[in-house]
Amino acid sequence: MTTTATGTSPVGSAPAGPTLGTLAYRIVRALARFLLWLFYRRIEVVGREHIPERGGVIIAANHHNSLVDAMLIIATVPRAVTVLAKAPLFRHPLIGPPLRLMGAVPVHRRAEAGDDPRRNDEMFASAIAALRAGRVILIFPEGTTQPQPILMPLRTGAARLALGAERAMGGASRVTLLPVGLVFHDPGTFRSASVQITIGSPVTTADLTAAHRDRPEEAVRAITARLTESISAQIVEAQDQYSLDLLAVLERAWWQEAARRGEPAPPRGEAAESTLAWKQRVMRAGRYLAAREPHRVAALRRKIEVYRSHLDEVGITSAQLGQPYTPSLVVSYVATNLLWLALGLPLACWGIVSHAAPYWLTGQIVKRLGQTAEEEATDKMAVGLVIYPLLWAIEGWLVWRLAGRGALLLFVLLIVPSGLMALLWRERLGRFLRQARAFVWFLTDRGLHRRLLEERGALVGELRELADRVPPEVLGADRVKDAR
Repeated sequence: MTTTATGTSPVGSAPAGPTLGTLAYRIVRALARFLLWLFYRRIEVVGREHIPERGGVIIAANHHNSLVDAMLIIATVPRAVTVLAKAPLFRHPLIGPPLRLMGAVPVHRRAEAGDDPRRNDEMFASAIAALRAGRVILIFPEGTTQPQPILMPLRTGAARLALGAERAMGGASRVTLLPVGLVFHDPGTFRSASVQITIGSPVTTADLTAAHRDRPEEAVRAITARLTESISAQIVEAQDQYSLDLLAVLERAWWQEAARRGEPAPPRGEAAESTLAWKQRVMRAGRYLAAREPHRVAALRRKIEVYRSHLDEVGITSAQLGQPYTPSLVVSYVATNLLWLALGLPLACWGIVSHAAPYWLTGQIVKRLGQTAEEEATDKMAVGLVIYPLLWAIEGWLVWRLAGRGALLLFVLLIVPSGLMALLWRERLGRFLRQARAFVWFLTDRGLHRRLLEERGALVGELRELADRVPPEVLGADRVKDAR
C-alpha cells in the first residue's frame, strides 16, 4: 500500500500541464510508479509543499538504494526531473534506454573521465542550462550509493551547480536547492520494504552568491556544509539497517504506551514528521550514552530484541496488545476473511500458477548476479521487467497451442488482474494465519497479553530513565519523554 503524509496528494498524482515533461518521460515515470507501488508495502511523503511550482530546482538526496532512489524522487515530484546519473548506467542494456528517454545527463567520475575534464564540463553546462530554463535537476551529492543508513561526506557538485546557475543568470532568478531524505525499512524485500521521503525547506544560498565571485571555494564549502546539515535533518542515521529496524520497534512501543497513559497522539497529518523527529532524538541520545554508559545502551538493545522476538513468536503486533478477543469480534473477523479468501481463491490460484515460473526465475537470477545490498531492489525490478513478459509470452503461446485463441484471449485479459489478486490474496492469508496463531496463544495462555504489556511498559520506562541522563541540548528543543 502506498500512502502519503503531511497534507499532500498521493504518490503518483500531479497537476496537468507542460511541467510533466515529454511523452517518453511520462511513460517512464508511470512505469516507475507502478513498479514502486508493486514492490513497496508503504511509501510516505513528507513536505511536498516545499517543491516550487516553477523555476530552477536542484534536488539533493541521500543515496542508499541504487536506481530505486531516483525512481522514488521521479515518482514523488510532480514536475519533470532531469537525473544526473553515473555514465556507466547509460551503457546498461536495461537501465540505459529509460535514462536516455527521460533526458538524463551522464556524470563522469574521475576514474571514468580519465584525464579529460571536458567530459564533466559538458555535464555542468547541460545541467546549468536546464536550471536556467526553469527545470528540476536531481543529484546525489554523496557521489556513490551504499546500504547503511548514514550520510557519507558530500561532494561539492550540488553547490557548484547552484552557484554556477546563479552566476549564469546574473542573479535575475534564484535557483532552489532542495534537500531530500530517504529512510528505508527492509529495502530489498518485495512487499515488505517501506520508505519515508522527507522534503526539507530550501537551503539558503543567496548570501553566498556575491561571495562566490571573490571567494569561490569558500562559498562552495559553505553551501556544501549547509546542505549536509539539511539532508541530515531529513533522515535517521544509524550504524546499520538492523539498528534502524530495532529503533522502529522501540518507536511503536513508545507511542502505544503513550496512548495507554492517555497522552495525545501527534495530529494525523504530522505523524510521519513526529516519528522522524522522535527517532532522531533517540539516536542522538543513544550516541551520547554509548560513549558514557555503553553497558546500559547494550542492555536496552537486548531488551528490544527480546521484545520483538516475543511478538514475532506469538504473531501479534505491538498495537494489538491488550485488545479484547470478544466472540462477536472474532466471528466477524473470521467470517469476513474466509469469505474474501474463498471468493478470491479461483483468480488467485490462476495468478499463482501463471506467475510462479517468472517469480522463481527472477529470484534465481538476482541471487546469481552477486550484486551488493543496495542494488537488490533495483536488480529485482530490472530482471522482472524482462523475465515476466518473456515467460508470459511463452505461457500464452502454450495456452494458444493447447486450447485455442479464446483461451489465449482470456489468458491475456487475466494475466495482470490475476497476478495482483494472487499478491493481495497471499498477503490477506498471511495476516489471517498470524491472527489465528495469536488467538490460539491467547486461549492457551490468558496471561500472555498482560506479560507482553508489562514487558513493553518496562522497555519504555527504561528509555525514559535513560532520557533523563541526557542533557537537553543533546536531544534538541524537546526531551525524548516529551515528544508528542
